[in-house]
Amino acid sequence: MRILVLGGTAFLSAEIARQAVASGHEVTCLARGSSGGPPDGVAWVRADRSVGAAAYAGLAGGWDAVVEVARDPRQARQALEALASRAAHWTFVSSCSVYAGHSVPGANEDAELLPPLPVDEDSSPERYGESKSAIEQLTVELAGEKAHIVRAGLIGGPGDSSDRYGYWPARFADSRDPVLVPDIPDHATQVIDVRDLASWILYAAEHHVTGTFNALGDVVPFGEYIDESRRMAGPLGETVVAGEDWLVEHNVQYWAGAESLPLWLPPGHEGFSARSNAAARALGLALRPWRETLQDTLEDERARGLHRDRKAGLGAATEQRLIAEFLAG
Repeated sequence: MRILVLGGTAFLSAEIARQAVASGHEVTCLARGSSGGPPDGVAWVRADRSVGAAAYAGLAGGWDAVVEVARDPRQARQALEALASRAAHWTFVSSCSVYAGHSVPGANEDAELLPPLPVDEDSSPERYGESKSAIEQLTVELAGEKAHIVRAGLIGGPGDSSDRYGYWPARFADSRDPVLVPDIPDHATQVIDVRDLASWILYAAEHHVTGTFNALGDVVPFGEYIDESRRMAGPLGETVVAGEDWLVEHNVQYWAGAESLPLWLPPGHEGFSARSNAAARALGLALRPWRETLQDTLEDERARGLHRDRKAGLGAATEQRLIAEFLAG
C-alpha cells in the first residue's frame, strides 16, 4: 500500500511508520521534524502544517491510506480538504477525552461526546477533548465512508514521552526507598501498548475497517500493576501507602504533570480507565499481555535513565517531604 502519515516523528505516528515500512508498504511522512526525523525507510516531506493548505503542495498522487494524529481542527480540516479525495482510507487517531463523562465503567462508543470546539476558537491543551471531538466531526463529514476513527486511551510502551505509565516501574527500580503510593488498589488502569495500537491501525487500513472504535488495553487493577512493577524492578522496595484525602490535602496532583502520582484519578472518573474495547477487538485489535508491556517499559526507562527529568510524577525532594509528613502523623 501507499501510506501517508501526517506526522511520523513522535511516539505513535513514528511507530506506525516504522511498522508500515517493515511490512513492505511505501510510506511517506509529512512533518516539521521538530521532534526529530521519521524512521528509516520512509520518504520525508518536510512541511509546517501551520502555514495552511500550502503545507500539502509537496504531496503528489493518491494514497491507499492516510493516518492523521492532529490536535488542531483547522489543520485537520485543511488536510482533509487537500487530501481526502485522493485517499481510499482515512484514519484519525482521536482520544477517549472526547467523551462528556467518565464515571461509568464499561461504557462503549455510544457514550455522549463533548461538543466540538467552535470553528472560531483556537485549540488549546485545556480544550483537548473538544478539539478532538471537532476533528472527529470533520473527518466524518469530509472523509465519509472512508473514515476510521480511533479513540485511544492512555498509550504506553517503549518510547513514551508522557512519563505516566513508566513512572511506577522506574520509581521502584530507583534505589530510593520508600515509595509513596496512593491507596487505590481496586482502581482501574487501562493502557494500550503503542506497538499494538500501531499494528491495529495498519491492519484496519489493509482490511478497510471503518467506523468509530475505542482502541484500549484491558483493565488491570492498580494494585496488581503496582505489585508487578515492584516485582519486576526488584528487590522489593518499601512502600508508604497514603489515602486519597491525605494526598489531596497535601497538594499532590492527579494523573499527570509535575508533582503528581500518575494513573491516580479524581472522583467521577471511575470509568475513565475502564471503557469497553470489545468492538475493536472484534475487528482485529490484538493485545499483548500487559506484563510484557510493563517489562518492556521498565527496560526502556532504564535505558533512558531512571533519574532523568520527567513530565509526570513526584520529584525526589517532594516525595521525601511528603513521606516524612505522613509518617509523622
